[in-house]
Amino acid sequence: MLTEQAILDALRPVQDPEVHKSIVELGMVRKVEIKGDHAAIEVVLTIAGCPLRNKIDMDVREALAQVDGLKTYDLQLGTMTDEERANFRAVLQGTKDQPVPTLLDPESKTLFLAIASGKGGVGKSTVTANLAVALAKMGYRVGVIDADIYGFSIPGIFGIGDQKPTLIDNMLLPVIKHDVKIISMHFFVPDNRPVIWRGPMLGKMMRNFFAEVHWGDIDIMLLDMPPGTGDMALDVHQMLPKSKEVIVTTPQLHATEVAARVGTMAIQTNHEILGVVENMSYFEAHGEKHYIFGKGGGERLALELKTEVLAQIPLGVAEEKGDAIYDPQTPQGEAYARLAKTIGRKIDAVTMVGDRENF
Repeated sequence: MLTEQAILDALRPVQDPEVHKSIVELGMVRKVEIKGDHAAIEVVLTIAGCPLRNKIDMDVREALAQVDGLKTYDLQLGTMTDEERANFRAVLQGTKDQPVPTLLDPESKTLFLAIASGKGGVGKSTVTANLAVALAKMGYRVGVIDADIYGFSIPGIFGIGDQKPTLIDNMLLPVIKHDVKIISMHFFVPDNRPVIWRGPMLGKMMRNFFAEVHWGDIDIMLLDMPPGTGDMALDVHQMLPKSKEVIVTTPQLHATEVAARVGTMAIQTNHEILGVVENMSYFEAHGEKHYIFGKGGGERLALELKTEVLAQIPLGVAEEKGDAIYDPQTPQGEAYARLAKTIGRKIDAVTMVGDRENF
């Protein structure tokens, strides 16, 4: 005999694609009515025009096809009421008051990895984005905060386009691309207007990225830092006293000299430097490497900061596919995969192999 419970049990494995929790647990199944072997089912979405509407519809129908005794059904997709959205948020965040954002809680198991550079134009954001994708492919749950408030470029590199974070009451759901959760100032600035802010406002925005965004479970949070040693860099170092750091440079002498200041700041604020990434190291053609920007910059910087060169990324252009994420089969993609494995080993060496609970 067909029952409401049988329908709910079938729908329980169906997850909201943005938050990766059961639509039953989230209260998205508003109605199930049974008449013989027919069911009328209503599933409600967080907002009208939900961009993942078709995905949820397809997943629900696939689940209903497995229900014994269900011959026909009517499926309606609606929109949550204010009360239902409040319940949705309560399930995600819990009912306990959390004056400290979950990510910033001392007990948080998320590892913060700041990707920094001394100057702009060295490919720091490209390194951040491609490293994030490579880590996600290894099975890590990865987020990216575009902390470069003035020069945000992460959404463009990921090819996100006009997609925006979903807003539920005062809670934001990050945009997901290539299995990476992303938040950026880009989403809140109309028509690519310049951000004309000073230190205190920048710090407040960064705290909002931690407090007002529902990140869910994150293993590694990458922060695409603004270049240099200004207010934002100092704020992040103060907010995240246990974050690790990767310094990005190009081979030129002047680039490494500037990058050394960023590394020195990290050391002075007791942040561990995992190593140096030398970007645009060489251009390879017909099996021969051409060192367009010189050689040895990464090694010089690593020596000065008493660390190591984690990777040398060759110069190249991502395929014209709407983003700047390198294909895994390209020399650049292979370099990022090796970099991700190296960082993964370093993380495991600190946290004990396979023990994510110590992040």
